[in-house]
Amino acid sequence: MSNDKVITPALTLRNVTKRFEGAAGRVTAVEDISLDVREGEFLVLVGPSGCGKSTLLNLLAGLEHTNEGKILLGEEPVRLPGRDRLVMFQQDALFPWLNVLENVLFGLRLKPGLTEEERLESARYYLSLVGLADKEKARPHELSGGMRQRVALARSLAPNPRVLLMDEPFSALDALTRDQLYGDIQQIFMKRKKTIILVTHNIREAVCLGDRVVLLSPHPGRIREVFEINLPRPRRINDPELASLAAKVTAALSSHLNEGVNS
Repeated sequence: MSNDKVITPALTLRNVTKRFEGAAGRVTAVEDISLDVREGEFLVLVGPSGCGKSTLLNLLAGLEHTNEGKILLGEEPVRLPGRDRLVMFQQDALFPWLNVLENVLFGLRLKPGLTEEERLESARYYLSLVGLADKEKARPHELSGGMRQRVALARSLAPNPRVLLMDEPFSALDALTRDQLYGDIQQIFMKRKKTIILVTHNIREAVCLGDRVVLLSPHPGRIREVFEINLPRPRRINDPELASLAAKVTAALSSHLNEGVNS
């Protein structure tokens, strides 16, 4: 008899389909998606507009419900939002009337079983982790866009969710700030080994950050190909090997899109 331990994925998607009713009739956003997200994995969803990336993230967060199929967190069905799955959005969504420390504490105050001292310790730990230990008294308007996203990242990580869901959190930032954040989040990932699912349209960003890159094609969104990214960390976005692998993913996307046009 085998002694191999069966490892339950952090998230399981089986034959997931989501439809919306619109002015032009029923639209299928994603269709027949099956995927296992490994515990401690950095998974990235990429694809063109209309491939259902954000819809999938909303389904995983419990903000939307499937029409067909199922989503499991461990062995429990995902039906509603929960503290075990937190979302980091494109905009930092910080509360302007709170300072940096208070913004990070906000999510921790909703987590039961912690003393005020433990909440403060956790908030300060994550602010230190994102390099903002000296900014805890600052207001959001006093920070750069990159700093505000670091605060948003600390706020998302501080309650220690099982899964962090990231919806294009770097797309509104300039290239230099994005590059700095790529380094920051890789360092955090290597330290904490948090399960992370990132949605992006930037393929080089996907290859820079992901353990696996899931390529989706549009109308409706389906999984077309999955790429294992075995490059050592930390990765730099302009590394030649990374750029070469990103070019392969881009070529695969173009090929699938051309198939759709010609079919």
